[in-house]
Amino acid sequence: MVLILGRRLNREDPGVRESPAVKRKVLEMDTKTLSSHDVFDFSSGPSHAESILQMFNEFRDGRLFTDVVISVEGREFPCHRAVLSACSGYFRAMFCNDHRESRAMLVEINGIRADAMDTFLQYVYTGRARITTDNVQFLFETSSLFQIGTLRDACAKFLEDQLDPCNCLGIQRFADAHSLKQLANRCRTYALQSFGDVAQHEEFLDLRRDELEEYISSDELVIGKEETVFEAVMRWVYHDTEHRRAVLRDLMTHVRLPLLHPNYFVQTVEGDQLIQNAPECYQLLHEARRYHILGNEMMSPRTRPRRSTGFSEVIVVVGGCERVGGFNLPYTECYDPVTGEWKSLAKLPEFTKSEYAVCALRNDILVSGGRINSRDVWMYNSQLNIWIRVASLNKGRWRHKMAVLLGKVYAVGGYDGQSRLSSVECYDSFSNRWTEVAPMKEAVSSPAVAGCVNKLYVIGGGPDDNTCSDKVQCYDPESDCWLLRANIPIAKRCITAVSLNNLIYVSGGLTKSIYCYDPTEDYWMHVVHTFSKQESCGMSCVTGRSSSWAVAVRAARRRTRSCATTRLQGSSQV
Repeated sequence: MVLILGRRLNREDPGVRESPAVKRKVLEMDTKTLSSHDVFDFSSGPSHAESILQMFNEFRDGRLFTDVVISVEGREFPCHRAVLSACSGYFRAMFCNDHRESRAMLVEINGIRADAMDTFLQYVYTGRARITTDNVQFLFETSSLFQIGTLRDACAKFLEDQLDPCNCLGIQRFADAHSLKQLANRCRTYALQSFGDVAQHEEFLDLRRDELEEYISSDELVIGKEETVFEAVMRWVYHDTEHRRAVLRDLMTHVRLPLLHPNYFVQTVEGDQLIQNAPECYQLLHEARRYHILGNEMMSPRTRPRRSTGFSEVIVVVGGCERVGGFNLPYTECYDPVTGEWKSLAKLPEFTKSEYAVCALRNDILVSGGRINSRDVWMYNSQLNIWIRVASLNKGRWRHKMAVLLGKVYAVGGYDGQSRLSSVECYDSFSNRWTEVAPMKEAVSSPAVAGCVNKLYVIGGGPDDNTCSDKVQCYDPESDCWLLRANIPIAKRCITAVSLNNLIYVSGGLTKSIYCYDPTEDYWMHVVHTFSKQESCGMSCVTGRSSSWAVAVRAARRRTRSCATTRLQGSSQV
C-alpha cells in the first residue's frame, strides 16, 4: 500500500476506493514501479549522533531524565543508565542483569578516583577526554575497569609519548602490572638506549635486583663505554649498602670489567672501598687483569664488547696468494660475523713474502718470517690501522708457526732454506725483544701450535720433505722444558690449531676432520667432519664459538675464497 498525497485521482478508476481512515485516496500499486523521483533517502550524518550526545550531556548537567546516581569517593554523578550501558560493557552487565544495582537509584563504586570518574563521564557523553600527566594513571585504571578500550589505548599512547629518562622505568613497571606488552617493550627499549641518562635518576635506584640485572646483562645496552655500567651498578648498591652489598658479586658478573680502560680499572674499580671489602669479587678482578695482559688469549662472556660500543670481534685474513700465477697478495681484510661484511685494512708491507706466520696479540696482529727477509717482524696496530716494524727474529725462518701463551708470542720451528728448525723464540711486547727458549725435541715445519692451560703445544708437522709427524710436543714455560704427550690420531703437516675452553682443536692437512685434544686428560677425540678437505687453512675463535675459516692457498682474491663455520658439540674419543 502506498499513500499518495496531493494527487488528483480518477474516481471511475476501478483500482481506487475510499479510505475509511483518512479523507484521501489510497492507491494499490506495485512499489517496483516507483522511480527515483518517488524516494528520498535522507541522512543528517554524524552530526545527528553528536547532537543527541550533546543533548544528553546537557540533560546530565541539568539532572534531567537521569535515572541513576554514581557515587565515587563521596562525590555524586547523576547519569543515564542507557548512555552508560551503550558505552560500557561493565555498566551494561550491571544494569541489564538481575543485580541489586539494576534497581538502585544510587550506585557506589570503589577503587577509582572521583576526578578520573568525572573525566571518564566527559568521554562517555562527548567522546572527548583531557588526558594529563597528573590523571593518566587513574584514568587508565578507570577506563580498564569500565572496559572502554579506546580511552584505555589513548592513555597508553599518551604514556608512550611522555617517555623520558626520569620516568621510563616507572612507566615500564606500570605497563607490566597492567599487561601492556607493547608499552612495556617500548619502555624497555627506551631505557636500554638511554641507559646512561636513566641511571642518573631516582627511579633507577628503586629497581629490583632482577630488573637491574636484565638491563646490565643485555648486549643491546647502548653505552659509550663500559665504565657507565660499572658506575650505575655502584650507585645502585651504595643507595642501600646494608641490603645490597650481598648481591654485589652477582651484579659484577654482568659488568664487562676486562673492557674497562686499564687506568680506570686500577684507580676507580680497585680503589673502591666496597670492592676492596668484597673478597667474592676478587676472581672477577683477576680475570680483568689477565685480559689486560693476555688480550684475546683469554675469552669469557665479559670480554665480548657490547654492540653499541662500536667494537666487535672480527676475523682477520692476512695475505695469501692468487690461484693463477701464484702471486703473493698484500691484502689484509676482516670479516664481521655479526654484519656478515668484509672490510679492507691497511696492506701488509713487503707483500712479496710467503710462508710467514701470523698470530693475534691482544688486539694487534704479528707477522714474522717468510721466504724473503725471513727475520722481519711486523705488528698491525688495530687502533691506528697501520703496520709497524718491531724487533726482528734472532733466527730467520719460514713455514713456522706462532702462538700466544701468557701474554708472550712464541715462534716455533720452521725451515731456514737448509734444514728444519727445532729452535723456539719468545717475544715480549713490553720490552720489544725476542729471546731463545729450550728447543723442541723434534725439528718440524708447518706444525699446528696453540697455547692452552699455561702450556704451549706443537702438534704434528714435517720433520723432512717426505715425512709427517704425529707427535705432540708440550712446552712448560716455568721449567723451560719439553715433554711428549699423546700422539694425534693422524700424522699431518700444514695443519692449524686453536684453543677454546681449555681444549685444542686441530684442522687442515688435507683432511675433512676436526680433532680435539684435552690437555688435562691427555687424550684425543674426533669432533666433526668438514665439508671439504683443508690444507694450510686458518682457524679462529669468535663470539665463544670455534669458527674454521679455510683460505685456499692459491685462491683468487675474492671469487674462490672458502669459508666455513663449525659448531663444536658432540665428540668421540679416539
